[in-house]
Amino acid sequence: MTSKQILDAFSETLMQDDRILSSRERELLTSILQNSRTISSNDPQVQSAVDAAISRSVGETVAQRAFALLGSSIVEQILAGSGIAATLDDGATMARGPQPPTHKPMKDQPAPQPPSAPQPPSVKRPPMKDQPAPQPPSAPQPPSVKRPPMKDEPAPQPPSAPQPPSHGLRSITVNQLATAGESSGSIGVLDTPASVRAQRVVLDEFLAPQELEELVAYTLQHEADFQTSAVISPAGDPGAIDNHHRRSRVLMDLGKHERVILGRIQPVLPRVLDQLGMEPFAVTHAEAQITASNDGDFFGPHRDDAQEMIASRQLTFVYFFHREPRQFEGGELRLHDSQGNSPSGSYHAIAPQQNQIVFFPCSILHEIAPVECPSGAFADSRFTLNGWLHN
Repeated sequence: MTSKQILDAFSETLMQDDRILSSRERELLTSILQNSRTISSNDPQVQSAVDAAISRSVGETVAQRAFALLGSSIVEQILAGSGIAATLDDGATMARGPQPPTHKPMKDQPAPQPPSAPQPPSVKRPPMKDQPAPQPPSAPQPPSVKRPPMKDEPAPQPPSAPQPPSHGLRSITVNQLATAGESSGSIGVLDTPASVRAQRVVLDEFLAPQELEELVAYTLQHEADFQTSAVISPAGDPGAIDNHHRRSRVLMDLGKHERVILGRIQPVLPRVLDQLGMEPFAVTHAEAQITASNDGDFFGPHRDDAQEMIASRQLTFVYFFHREPRQFEGGELRLHDSQGNSPSGSYHAIAPQQNQIVFFPCSILHEIAPVECPSGAFADSRFTLNGWLHN
């Protein structure tokens, strides 16, 4: 067996240990490579340098974590065989004999930056047992999965007949999520009898910088094509206008950006469903649109799968973007814990952040808080590229 084969086998074993590299980190590092290759696809030298920097960074991280675990294990085995120990002044017990390799927790070490690698999103692991999780020292930063804090605020009561959204959305057949298909209609939601907890997954830095820049430019160039947002009426009319329940404007023709966003969602979908506690499902088609919310715009509490025509919706996604510098306030996404059709009294508020995407089940009761945009200019609006995956 060659040295290379031994190292490969050892690496494969380490990859299966979440203490060395968590499954979330492995998946999100895949996103780093995807983003970097999108940016440097026409320059093999740059791509090679990026791959080398990422490999070196991951190697350093794995080595530090492995040494910490192996060193502790070796010391424990020595102590078990010798029974030698000493008591320190503070009462703690410390082994006399070989000590594990000395290293500080990685959070105390500044992360060296790769020389020419693009800045993809960073892997953030939630703290375990009130201890900060170690961060990879020099890996470019893949999208972080984080959960916003719950706000125990009284939840606004939904109207007696909440109106789900409706518009003529493009429907995508998805044997491959990134392939555009034929048109199909509407949007909407509400009405689940069971108790529902507001689960959600948030990923930062979701699109490559160039993709974000092109999306903002495309949106501003198509201001004239935005239409007043509609809802599905209690009678099932998909084109009802109800400014007391929803106020915003929508764009149904996303051009290439529909394929871009769905192409980015596809590789992270298994992890998102796992984090949400949802069973994997076959995506039959998808809806997507761009929504512009300006001064005073909002969307009252609703669900995205409540009526028969949209009952096949399984997963909602909301991607936030805006022109820099940001000129609006408010417009937070509020995901309600609920009992039947009524909020339970608490919700999770997610403030719009540039290049961030939120996933949550379509059965979650949610709303958009009013937006404050003093200029009133379309270009200063709160924008989202939002949509739904159907089973």
